[in-house]
Amino acid sequence: MSSSLNHTSRSPAWAQVLLGGLLVALGDMSFAATLWFGWDAAGMVRLFQTIAVGVLGPASFDGGLQSAGLGVLLHVFMATLFVLIYTLVARRYTGLLSRIWTYGLPYGVVLYLVMNFVVLPLSRVNATPSLKHPDWIAWSVLAHMLFGVICVVFARRALRR
Repeated sequence: MSSSLNHTSRSPAWAQVLLGGLLVALGDMSFAATLWFGWDAAGMVRLFQTIAVGVLGPASFDGGLQSAGLGVLLHVFMATLFVLIYTLVARRYTGLLSRIWTYGLPYGVVLYLVMNFVVLPLSRVNATPSLKHPDWIAWSVLAHMLFGVICVVFARRALRR
């Protein structure tokens, strides 16, 4: 482990946590737009309204740009939370910062599982996880593995001193 990491006495560099969260959010948005929603204005609004369904329920689709805006905020918040959680845990268990790929890939799988088997069922989405589309699941897990790597990279940057 690098001696440039001082994890116990200082708070994380919050700008790095936020930057990592923004990159995860952009990556996930790009993934969802490419696979499911499309890159036109209507597709982007629908994508973010779909995220806002977690809070607003089906009424999100009647909320226009306001519910899409809420979806953007929720999306960035959740993605930043992914980076923050890893950063705070890695601050205590510094070995988690030593191997980006070794810990980032499984962290991404954990993110996928938590989002699909905990967060979504507890939200107002009113859906349960399904194995109906194994190709979508495989792509989603792979994307989340990349997001996990981004979380580790930015946790390292946030804790570097």
